[in-house]
Amino acid sequence: MNPTLKGVAYVSVWVMLWGTASSVADFVLLQRGVYEGGTIGQGITFAAYGIAAAVLAVRLAGRFLKPEA
Repeated sequence: MNPTLKGVAYVSVWVMLWGTASSVADFVLLQRGVYEGGTIGQGITFAAYGIAAAVLAVRLAGRFLKPEA
């Protein structure tokens, strides 16, 4: 596979994972009344999941983006 295409696909998958995981967590927190929509709590939830996803993506990149032999 083209290395550029592989990199774009890798980043795209991580963006989808971040969005899905943070949205599920946000839904649960909103339903339990931990915070209201549009508050700093919601921003912190999405930012924290974004940071976690970025760290994991960088750590796992070597496994998925290594050059093919």
